[in-house]
Amino acid sequence: MANIAQAIRLALHLGETKLGVKDIFGEDVGPPLGGVFTCTQGLANAWNSPLDERGIVGMAIGLAMAGQRPVAEIQFCDYIFNTIDLLKLAGNTCWSTAGQINLPLVLMTPVGAGIHGSIYHSHSFESIATHIPGWKIILVSNPRDAYGLLVSAIKDPNPVLFMYPKALIRVQTEDQIPGLTKDPRELSKMIDAPPLDNRSSWKPSWPDLPDFEIPIGKAKVCTEGKDVTVISYGRPLPWCIEVAKELSKENYSIEVIDLRTLYPLDDETIRTSVNKTGRVIVVNEDTEVTNFGEHIIRKILEMCFYSLQAPPKLLAGANTPGIGLAVPLEEAQVPQKIDILNATLSMLKEKA
Repeated sequence: MANIAQAIRLALHLGETKLGVKDIFGEDVGPPLGGVFTCTQGLANAWNSPLDERGIVGMAIGLAMAGQRPVAEIQFCDYIFNTIDLLKLAGNTCWSTAGQINLPLVLMTPVGAGIHGSIYHSHSFESIATHIPGWKIILVSNPRDAYGLLVSAIKDPNPVLFMYPKALIRVQTEDQIPGLTKDPRELSKMIDAPPLDNRSSWKPSWPDLPDFEIPIGKAKVCTEGKDVTVISYGRPLPWCIEVAKELSKENYSIEVIDLRTLYPLDDETIRTSVNKTGRVIVVNEDTEVTNFGEHIIRKILEMCFYSLQAPPKLLAGANTPGIGLAVPLEEAQVPQKIDILNATLSMLKEKA
């Protein structure tokens, strides 16, 4: 049983041993640290870059143009904003060369609140990311999806932004990576590095992993229901599932969809669900103004207008310039479980 950090590490190991990944790099990505969240510990092809996000993205573009399959990391998504012009160039390369040049690179970055990181370590980035054409955009919520979608991202011939929620990196779930031991202690002994002062001679003992992948662009129905559709991804997703299970005890039937991939968006899964329930809430942590959830709701209005029994609702982060350091401030600025519960109950009471 893996957590997200271990799942990423395992997928990258598969990438460097079987999928042609020769460079895995970023700030503190290589030894001795192996990433600030330990996502790159023990990897043979991991190396440390300078503290230069533009240099990291530029290097990844150059390597991909030269025919390599680099995986680069921006240490926190909060540091990615000064690379926007380079992300645009990476996204338009295949299109602007009429398909003559592919750009098979993966850019990883952790996102969101929940670690009390204040204004420099708590941002969301997906709404801005989805506005940069040419990129596939992934934001996972559990280890199994992290592994399967990262493998697919590595195989993709063009740029993929792979995001994962900071607050869930150490959380273990029931979602299993096929072929992996179910004993978390056994897995930890195999691939988790010892403390820094005892790490110089350490080498991981990698398990034999299948070439398991999850298709990019396919959402997952986590709980089936007929009363309300709740669409989410990333950190709020587990709370949405918990709310659905709690409300089922009161005879409410809540369908929870984990988008997993924001672009391309799985229109069909959304359409099928909302046409069935007639009520929908979109939940994420990003600021509410020009939020990606607004795009989802616009698509729902186009696809499902005559099935709707109540106005669609967006539950998102407050429109503030940053996230507060104090716990009460942070909890007030991004949706919490109680907010999802209250929004769902309110939606259930909306009259058709």
